[in-house]
Amino acid sequence: MTAFKPIFSPALLALALFGSAAHAALVPPQGYYEGIEQLKTGDGNFRCEAAPKPYTGALQFRSKYEGSDKARATLNVASEKAFRKSTADITTLEKVVSKMVGQYMRDGRPAQLDCTLAWLGSWARADALMSTDYNHTGKSMRKWALGSMSGSWLRLKFSNSQPLAAHQAEAELIEKWFARLAEQTVRDWSNLPLEKINNHSYWAAWSVMATAVATDRRDLFDWAVKEYKIGANQVDEQGFLPNEIKRKQRALAYHNYALPPLAMIASFAQVNGVDVRGENDNALQRLAQRVLAGSKDPSAFKARNGQKQDMKDLKIDSKYAWMEPYCSLYACSGDTLQRKRGMQPFNSFRLGGDLTRVYDPSAESKK
Repeated sequence: MTAFKPIFSPALLALALFGSAAHAALVPPQGYYEGIEQLKTGDGNFRCEAAPKPYTGALQFRSKYEGSDKARATLNVASEKAFRKSTADITTLEKVVSKMVGQYMRDGRPAQLDCTLAWLGSWARADALMSTDYNHTGKSMRKWALGSMSGSWLRLKFSNSQPLAAHQAEAELIEKWFARLAEQTVRDWSNLPLEKINNHSYWAAWSVMATAVATDRRDLFDWAVKEYKIGANQVDEQGFLPNEIKRKQRALAYHNYALPPLAMIASFAQVNGVDVRGENDNALQRLAQRVLAGSKDPSAFKARNGQKQDMKDLKIDSKYAWMEPYCSLYACSGDTLQRKRGMQPFNSFRLGGDLTRVYDPSAESKK
């Protein structure tokens, strides 16, 4: 059984010395304070492409599972193609911003930062992604995009190199937009019946948590923690999530997909003095262990819902990015650490980029 690992950080020391978490500024885990690796002069080979047009239309998108039954597990190729096309500009923003921030943290070229701010600033000025005319897929895109952007932004916001110090007006504009998106995300995903709360709610909570820290909003932080606890309390004694078990052949894949936002929220809560690891008898740990075991032998999932599991996603290393924050919360076993190191570095744009640099910077990167 994996045991708790004591966590020490300057942020927790500050809480102990200067007051309770309720009065302290919100902070990210220690790895987000990483400075720029090296400052290079000139633009190098970097060229800032034009930002995609800000998306200000209705968030009404087709689902890739259109026409599927209640399990929402059968891919509709035609509707997925339509979905990808209609959301292409949003996804481009997410991926390119994450990539540019990562490049800037390595190279420190001013053009990389300027381009990032130009892209985000253009969407912020347009108040993009704020439509209240949306369907389920539309509000899902909103929270995914917010988590991607705020997660990347944290690396700029808290870096010891202080890259935003000379761009305060632009940073304020962008952060106010993030806050509006987070407030809408809270409205989108609050007060759902338990049978409707699944991985989407956890990803919404991650996007709000990242934004809470980026904007120092305790109300958003508290909402994200509340939603985490709802999710943790859905984990049963065997480590299954009932609403993901319903996904038939993709049940295991969706259990794994539920872990990244939950692990990130727990990590961010921990460094701000809120320990959620014990929630529902260590539910996060139980879920993680069920998924790791299932990725080797999925028979327990088949026994639970009668369906042979689709293992395609479980063969993709980046799908296990949750292991970085998870192993900062728990003393992972030797076998788990070996698996993690074999898959590093973990880069997930929906979690803000290179998590290995944030949580395990001493790890040897793949060449």
